[in-house]
Amino acid sequence: MTSSATVRRGLLLLPALAIILLLIGLPLGLMGWVSLLQKGGSSGVDWSAPPSIGNYLRLVWEEDFDGTMILNPTYLVIFLRSVAQAAVTTFLCLCLGLPVALWMAGLSKTGRNVMLLLITIPFWTNLLVRNYAWLIILREDGWTARAVNAVWPFGPVQLLYNDVAVAIGLTYSFLPFMILPLYSVFEKFDWRLIEAAHDLGATRRRALKRVVLPLVMPGIVAGSLLVFIPCLGAFVTPALLGGGKTAMLGNVIQAQFGSARNWPFGAAVSVVLLAIMLVVMTAMALWRNRRAAA
Repeated sequence: MTSSATVRRGLLLLPALAIILLLIGLPLGLMGWVSLLQKGGSSGVDWSAPPSIGNYLRLVWEEDFDGTMILNPTYLVIFLRSVAQAAVTTFLCLCLGLPVALWMAGLSKTGRNVMLLLITIPFWTNLLVRNYAWLIILREDGWTARAVNAVWPFGPVQLLYNDVAVAIGLTYSFLPFMILPLYSVFEKFDWRLIEAAHDLGATRRRALKRVVLPLVMPGIVAGSLLVFIPCLGAFVTPALLGGGKTAMLGNVIQAQFGSARNWPFGAAVSVVLLAIMLVVMTAMALWRNRRAAA
């Protein structure tokens, strides 16, 4: 490639790079800078304050009355709860989405189109409305609670305002993000490979492990990322179905930019959340490349 062609290619990339820097790089850089500042006198940010890592230290430590720093596990618990809740939601979506996607791939073209329409219908309704619907379904005097308590012999079961309710709401909200990537893989799957595996003496379990799973792994990885990463920052579902008892990272960020009006600390939590997402995506990419190389 000549130097003039390289220059022309660089010039063609400039508008895209400018848009990325303006819409992504600049806001992220501003958020990182604000996380190093201090809260203003009444609210907002004290732009004249010298930068420091105090907001990040607050995630683990807090200052006692005598000025000594003591361990504060509150935010560590919220971090662990967020990661655990996102992992549980991803697992549940995978367990539910895998058979549904497999079944959809075996339907006729009309049946597949109808199922795709049914799966995307929830997106036509606001997420807040859908979570309020789950409040009605899981409430103490609702039909779901009555049915569960009728067959549960160990006393009344509380379905609302706990981790179970949050997991149900998150799984319902993000299940389509798992089904669609899996369906796109199963739709292109060559089922003659299964027949060939059986002809070579493979059992169903071995064919599933050695033939099906390696070929559908890209869909599993894509669906897991589409579910896990948004779950880390979810705040509507934990706020409504958790009742304030199961706060996650998204709730902490929303509270700091809302009622607490401590923007620097909210920005610090946002940076940490972004770092967790980058670590997860990098780990998944390295694992996928290692499997491809093997």
